[in-house]
Amino acid sequence: MNDVIHISEEPEQEDRFSRFRLIGWWDQDRLRAAKVLVIGAGALGNELIKNLALLGVGNVLVADLDRIENSNLSRSVLYRAEDCGKSKAQTAAERARHIFPEMNTQSFDGNIVFDLGLGVYRWADVILGGLDNREARVAINQAAARTGKVWIDGAIERLSGVARVFDPMSGPCYECTMSEIDWKMLEARRSCALLTRDEMQEGKVPTTPTTSSVVAGVQAQEAVKYLHGLDVIKGQGFVFDGEYHNSYTVTYQQSEDCPTHEAYEPIVEVPWKVSETTVGQLLERIQQDLGKPGVIEFNHDLLNALTCPECNVSEPMFASLGKVKVSQGKCPQCGGNRTPEMYHTLDASSPLVDRTLGELGVPAWDIIGGRAGMDMVYYEFTGDRDEVLGPLASAESTEN
Repeated sequence: MNDVIHISEEPEQEDRFSRFRLIGWWDQDRLRAAKVLVIGAGALGNELIKNLALLGVGNVLVADLDRIENSNLSRSVLYRAEDCGKSKAQTAAERARHIFPEMNTQSFDGNIVFDLGLGVYRWADVILGGLDNREARVAINQAAARTGKVWIDGAIERLSGVARVFDPMSGPCYECTMSEIDWKMLEARRSCALLTRDEMQEGKVPTTPTTSSVVAGVQAQEAVKYLHGLDVIKGQGFVFDGEYHNSYTVTYQQSEDCPTHEAYEPIVEVPWKVSETTVGQLLERIQQDLGKPGVIEFNHDLLNALTCPECNVSEPMFASLGKVKVSQGKCPQCGGNRTPEMYHTLDASSPLVDRTLGELGVPAWDIIGGRAGMDMVYYEFTGDRDEVLGPLASAESTEN
């Protein structure tokens, strides 16, 4: 009798995302191609970035201005003791690739209120916020509105938090949710025009890693749904009460007086860099496109000089407010506070026509308006794109 040989078949090995694909509508390729901007790399940002890596999101830009401190280690899964003193954005972007090596990441280490160009927002499919102050949220909200993007905000304090989705194009935005007290507190913060990194760090929020994981989990899940074209909680907030473990949703109302609901249009992509383009060159382009002389409208007030009212001495200073320190606001002669002189528009009569936009404090890859009468056009400085995106730009070229 011939021996019967039984050959056992090895079970097929599951790929990394096979369990996700058991969800009927799941499209892993869509997540692999997704472009996500994460602003804030603290407790919430760490959880957001970790989740995006586990989910297989392919392209993530992380923005933050802070350095890692010892107190971050109890709430930030991506940081280690040896990271103290390092950039949060750079470290978080690097550690995300440890979780998902195929993720393309880039970091922005700077003040997002003044120095993150609108081109990054326009590039992103969705924006995730992990912030702890109103001014940064207002900046994101306005940038998202100007570029027609949805953004998902997260806020945490003690054992509670909230995740909410804003689409300024179709409903209430973050500014619509702000109370009169919120605006007064924000204006008090802005009363010193020389807003600096030190002041941005003053607001320390008491919280726990467990609350961060809950709120960031909801934010990431809403992002996944949005990227798949599913319904999300636009104009609503998911409120988590960690003390009594209650959760519920709230619906926000759009304020009739809120101005932050209009996207920039039309946007013209120009292959220029802000560091190489002068005010005069942009004014010439505006006249060419609109048929008459116009003015440049910047997204933020730019600094022209610091003047001491006591000494009557003015020091020219061209910069973004995000790069000016409080110490520079002191008069070197009498030690009093100097007054900043700022501007929001420029025309051909300006003595700055030969200055480059970068010298004046315009961030790389920004979108700047040109106006002649009632006619408007916006210019995206795509010459800066590859430098700002870094590896994300080359990854996009490869996929295309």
